[in-house]
Amino acid sequence: MMDFPDVSRARRPGFWTTLALGARMMMRDARAGELRLLVLALVVAVAAVTSVGFLADRVSRALERDAGQMLGADLVLDADEPVPQAFMDQARERGLQVSSTWQFPSMVSAGDGAQLAALKAVEPGYPLRGALRVTDAPFSPDAPTRDIPPEGAVWVDAQLLSLLSLKVGDTLNVGDAHLRIDRVITYEPDRGMQFVNVAPRVLLRASDLPATGLIAPGSRIGYALLAAGQPDAVAGYSAWLNQNLKRGQKVATLESGRPEVRRTLDRAQRFLSLVALLAVLISAVAVALAAGRYMTRHRDGIAVMRCLGAVQSQVARMLTLEFALVGLFASAAGCLLGYAVHQVLVMVLASLIDTALPAPSAIPALQGLLTGLLLLLGFALPALAQLRHVPPARVLRRDADTLSARSATGYVVGAVGFALLIWWFAGDAKLGGVVAGGFLGAFAVFALVAWLCILGLARLRGLAAGLPALRFALAGVVRRRAATITQVCALAVGLMALLLLAMTRTDLIQGWQRTLPPDAPNRFLINVQPDQRQAVTDALTREGLGGIVLSPMVRGRLIAVNGKPVGPDDYEEPRAKRLVDREFNLSYGQDMPSSNRIEQGRWLTPGSAEVSLESGLAKTLGIKLGDKITFDVAGQQVEVAVSSTRRVDWDTMRVNFFAILTPASLADMPQSWITSFYLPPDKAQVLPALVRQFPNLTVFDVGAILQQLQSVLNEVGRAVQLLFLFTLAAGVLVLSAALTATRDERMREAAVLRALGATRRQLARSQRIELWAVGGLAGLLAAAGATAIAWALSTQVFDFTITLSLWPWLAGVGAGMLGAWAGGALALRGVLRTPPLVTLRET
Repeated sequence: MMDFPDVSRARRPGFWTTLALGARMMMRDARAGELRLLVLALVVAVAAVTSVGFLADRVSRALERDAGQMLGADLVLDADEPVPQAFMDQARERGLQVSSTWQFPSMVSAGDGAQLAALKAVEPGYPLRGALRVTDAPFSPDAPTRDIPPEGAVWVDAQLLSLLSLKVGDTLNVGDAHLRIDRVITYEPDRGMQFVNVAPRVLLRASDLPATGLIAPGSRIGYALLAAGQPDAVAGYSAWLNQNLKRGQKVATLESGRPEVRRTLDRAQRFLSLVALLAVLISAVAVALAAGRYMTRHRDGIAVMRCLGAVQSQVARMLTLEFALVGLFASAAGCLLGYAVHQVLVMVLASLIDTALPAPSAIPALQGLLTGLLLLLGFALPALAQLRHVPPARVLRRDADTLSARSATGYVVGAVGFALLIWWFAGDAKLGGVVAGGFLGAFAVFALVAWLCILGLARLRGLAAGLPALRFALAGVVRRRAATITQVCALAVGLMALLLLAMTRTDLIQGWQRTLPPDAPNRFLINVQPDQRQAVTDALTREGLGGIVLSPMVRGRLIAVNGKPVGPDDYEEPRAKRLVDREFNLSYGQDMPSSNRIEQGRWLTPGSAEVSLESGLAKTLGIKLGDKITFDVAGQQVEVAVSSTRRVDWDTMRVNFFAILTPASLADMPQSWITSFYLPPDKAQVLPALVRQFPNLTVFDVGAILQQLQSVLNEVGRAVQLLFLFTLAAGVLVLSAALTATRDERMREAAVLRALGATRRQLARSQRIELWAVGGLAGLLAAAGATAIAWALSTQVFDFTITLSLWPWLAGVGAGMLGAWAGGALALRGVLRTPPLVTLRET
């Protein structure tokens, strides 16, 4: 019997008295070990949330801080016409530094050789953030610089020197100007992957641009205004710009300037968030089980308090204060542990995070605190609320308590609040929805299957008349119907999360890695002329570069949909305006690229006039299946019907197109050819020789980008393995809580059966059979749930396809049986060794 304080003389104590009583109850329960599982589950959940939260917060803030170094400024305004002087004046009035750039493709020459280059004219001060890196000779050590090319000189890519057989100090003809090659560019902070940038770079001073004679009315030039300064001033100027933007103008962001970096880091964060969410969900089950056991063991003590005069409101206040203190203590401990673990994560990801991270904000700690409190609110307080309704008569008559409607409502309210917390923490509606919805749905299915299995076992009890151990096991499962269903659901949910995490570490990450294999294309070869196709293919094949596939590329502009002319003014969305206002890279072919998948419609019919559009493009432009669209290709109109929309996997680094037409529609149009392939490091000299043979070719090296993305994959795998420990700890807690919840009842049953003549050996065998059955069923259900959720995550959240295998089913059943047996041996130790007389006296 618990030693509760005398409350008969203080029916309505004040707040401080109630607080003292709650604190005394907490200390007493803590010493007795009643709160151990509850506190551990809260600490694990909060630590999992805060460790990932602190890391994500610091990385996001570092990206925001360093985004300017990837854009060359704090803010970049891109335009297809000269930027108005008023825009520059407004920036200077706000105290911002400004600089302008001009960017366009043009032919450059030296001697008899000519090459398409990406010209960029810059003003002093460029870049406003970050720095150029240059060297005095190709492949020599480079160094950062804050200078720009001097007047009469240019800085160029090393590739251009090879293409035109030049060296530093030689003269390059840029339009009408003859400029000296002064240095070699090795790094340009704001150079993205736009088409104009795939050609070799030629950087010149803006004051030399008029002498080239390349800017004339109608020239297709990209203008940019760079601005940098104090964050408040930049934010104010950005807001002003967004209110005054004109057609053809847009404010560049990290997403638009470096989308491959942003997309990969976002996907990595979603993986880490998934692992933390699984730990939280398992911990929620452990909290609910631990709170249920606490309620069961304290009903008698609360009944005594009611007999001594305690009223319901006083009991409710004491329990609320006790568990509020428990929640605050456990959440604070979890936040401290999470902060320590996040420091380890920073070290694990050191090679990926190559910048000094800012100090974390208080938001992750707030998320952790709310996680702990909502876990208590949603999964502990509904059970504890029943204690206030324990009648004093329970001291004399121990009727079984049932779940009241209020408690059920409490679970619903708490579950909704917890689902909102998951959505907030995940930061992704799909991720939060798939995980939370998947687990809630799985829990309901598990409960239904377990109930049906118990009904079936009840009918089989008569068949085990000659097998005492099996009969006792079946009788225990059927008699403890609610407890058995709870155990199966708890173990299944815990195992499902562990299996899902194991699949995350293997199948999901391998699926992600399959989208970017080690031999992913790292070179793009463009501007191959039709009469060079076979010769280029043969030259690459002779060097051992197999699988070379050249795709035709035709430049065309969308001018009409269903016979109605379209232009930028016909659309409101900025991206739609830009798409209509520029030329598309069109292609044609009979077979669909392997990295594409039909979402609507069918593939092209040979001999017809049809087109297959990328689904995102079709949605942006409001084009549907069956629509007829018209392209202007070199002055000729090509009308085709939309036969399908495709989902394109851009991460494969292979050649992809927004629009693929039938050969009959496009084969006779002016065209060049493009290919991508993997160039091993030991064959680096292949391309210079190829370009010398075919000087018109342009090579784009994406090896650095691939290395960056592959590094993210490797580091995320290591971080997931570290966070696996949280989920493993939560799974152990669930197993312990699920089995400990029935310990008292099992002890009473064992005492009665032994008093009636059952041997300890028979009861031990019966207990083992029961645990194996519960564990096997839970493992089977867990494997089914984990497989379903993994498929949903891969297709709906992470955008790749996984290969489902048999191992989760075998591992689930095996781990369930082994875990239930091992956990039962620990959690239920002593149940069969306690003398029956002692147990019966205590009950």
